[in-house]
Amino acid sequence: MKDTSLNIIAISIFAITVSILLGPLFNLPEAVPAIATFCLLGLATLDSFQWQGQGGTILLDWLGGTSKQKRDRILHHEAGHFLVAHLLGIPVTSYALSAWEAFKQGQTAQGGVRFEDEQLASQLQNGTLSSQLLDQYCTVWMAGIVAEKFVYGSEQGGAEDRTKISAILTQLRRPSSEIQLKQNWGSLRAKNLIESHKSAYEALVAAMEERATVAECCDIIQQNL
Repeated sequence: MKDTSLNIIAISIFAITVSILLGPLFNLPEAVPAIATFCLLGLATLDSFQWQGQGGTILLDWLGGTSKQKRDRILHHEAGHFLVAHLLGIPVTSYALSAWEAFKQGQTAQGGVRFEDEQLASQLQNGTLSSQLLDQYCTVWMAGIVAEKFVYGSEQGGAEDRTKISAILTQLRRPSSEIQLKQNWGSLRAKNLIESHKSAYEALVAAMEERATVAECCDIIQQNL
């Protein structure tokens, strides 16, 4: 069961406990907490096994991401991925700035920028990965963290991006010491790309905020290079 579904169960249990304690004050029938428990746990189970935890992800994303500051951070983070991928010649196929947007696109994730990664998948399936392609993807994955630091001076997201690099290198049986080296190298290269294309980055942020299409975003980048 995914962490998001477990979190939903925990929230549900807390809410039900409160309803039991406060029920007498509001004259709630005794059956209400029991029915609520059955329904909420049933939904959590359905979410976990039928929707791969997407429902819980959407709810938690909505609960934790309603502030403008949080939404802006996500926007700037994902714009970093988008810009650097485009500059390195990795085609962007779609993007979503929330779990709900990802769900509407038929994706089972919290959102983010999606790339054309058939070449990466093919090489990994064969157990080999060219140094050039590995470096490109490490740069793209670290670009979100770099973009946050570029705008806000600190990062709040990016744990999943770091995990991707760790997982790839582990799959390739590279030494663990290489993980931090690749993260640092990717961060440095992404930083140089974003800083040297500041106008394109800012224009892209504005376009993504308006939910411009991928093609429109790419055109805007090109116009501001």
